[in-house]
Amino acid sequence: MAADWDAEVDARGLLCPLPVLRARKRLLAMAPGQVLRLLATDPAAAVDVPHFCAEAGHGFLGCDDLEGGEAAYLIWRG
Repeated sequence: MAADWDAEVDARGLLCPLPVLRARKRLLAMAPGQVLRLLATDPAAAVDVPHFCAEAGHGFLGCDDLEGGEAAYLIWRG
């Protein structure tokens, strides 16, 4: 079974603004239309990631809450 994303960044344990900065760096290396999965534990990422997507022209595809306070954000490369 293929994953629903093209690349993944593990930012668990990192605090704002590092999860968004790691995502930004990875997205720059991706082709438009590809999807990045960002794993994060920072509660601020719930606000930061959608805001970053809106400002940078990427699509925020949603967030899944995982176990242990982790979240997986899907970002469409604009």
